[in-house]
Amino acid sequence: MIDPLELSGKAETAVLIGLIHDRQDSDQVREYLDELEFLATTADIKSLKRFTQRLNKPDGRTYVGSGKLAEVKAWMEEHGADSVIFDDELTPAQQRNLEKELGKPVLDRPRLILDIFARRARTAHAKTQVELAQHEYMLPRLTKLWTHLERQRGGTGTRGGAGEKEIETDRRLVRDRISLLRTQLKQIDRQMATQRGNRGKLVRVAVVGYTNVGKSTLMTLLSKSEVFAENKLFATLDTTVRKIVLGNLPFLMSDTVGFIRKLPTQLIESFKSTLDETREADLLLHVVDISHHNFEEQYETVRQTLNEIGAGDKPVIVVFNKIDAYRPAPHHPDDLTPKRVEQYTLEELKETWMARMNGEECIFISAAERINIDGLRKLLYERVKALHVARYPYESDLLFKDSYDEPDAGEDGTL
Repeated sequence: MIDPLELSGKAETAVLIGLIHDRQDSDQVREYLDELEFLATTADIKSLKRFTQRLNKPDGRTYVGSGKLAEVKAWMEEHGADSVIFDDELTPAQQRNLEKELGKPVLDRPRLILDIFARRARTAHAKTQVELAQHEYMLPRLTKLWTHLERQRGGTGTRGGAGEKEIETDRRLVRDRISLLRTQLKQIDRQMATQRGNRGKLVRVAVVGYTNVGKSTLMTLLSKSEVFAENKLFATLDTTVRKIVLGNLPFLMSDTVGFIRKLPTQLIESFKSTLDETREADLLLHVVDISHHNFEEQYETVRQTLNEIGAGDKPVIVVFNKIDAYRPAPHHPDDLTPKRVEQYTLEELKETWMARMNGEECIFISAAERINIDGLRKLLYERVKALHVARYPYESDLLFKDSYDEPDAGEDGTL
């Protein structure tokens, strides 16, 4: 890969590229590029321009056609953009060809997400998981443009390399490092499993959802303790576990890493021990940002990811968050076309498919404004109590309150 420019304190800039095809229309591409821009911002990269092209399938050599590539190159030379970011995963050959044609660093969505994870990792556990994912991503992409990883530095790539002999040395170093990291993670996995086992038989609730939907804010509210939250993607990489008591009922709640569409497979595998918190949970709180205009697709992305990691059969409470920020799109009464989901009022949404959710219970709240939090506590109490009594049938449910009756927040947000 090519190293980005010496920035000397200047913000790195990039152009974004997406492809319109049979499985991805122009509206979807616009939405995906919005998210890609948010990812770039999280990685401290400023997006200067977007390019899209309509093709039946990606070009095997350069992903986009030669004409579009020439257009992108001319624009970058004129405006001084530092790098190019593609919304889909590129093959190693595509990436090499693109960097040769453009003379600039080329990233794809998985590489950008890996870079963000590397920046956000704080604990030794998270850093080991991310490093393993990075090395597994990099191994097939080692070319003469790469050199030893020890000479890798900030930004989005590495310096120019020194030939085929050094490539083989690099490959061996990367393979050795992957082997070592896997061994370390196996030990970490065993330690994490022991920690989970030492928590006793309390009911476990895992908070899951798309990235940046308010999971950490909600957990802070429910646990009445500080959990790091930030308006950036992947603010949470390490699982946070809190003991929560509702009424006289204790249980454990974990806040896990957020999901996102096109999540790199290397991350799913390396974050196995973190995702085990979700797999081993008794109940999932699936948080959905209802104010996001494409929340349905985000919901389906999370459901698909849960299925992929073996947690798709868990009982779920769907928590539609950020109702205070929900604004229906305009719909003129004379418009004869059916209403789109984003044009429904909040009350209308509550009467649609959300009221059923394939048997899943759902509730509408605002964690930031503390709206209907007491309703969520009551629902959570009843679900956790049922799980506890089923696990310990000899403990009569008379030991618990009939319902959770703590007062809700007032209009000023105080409890």
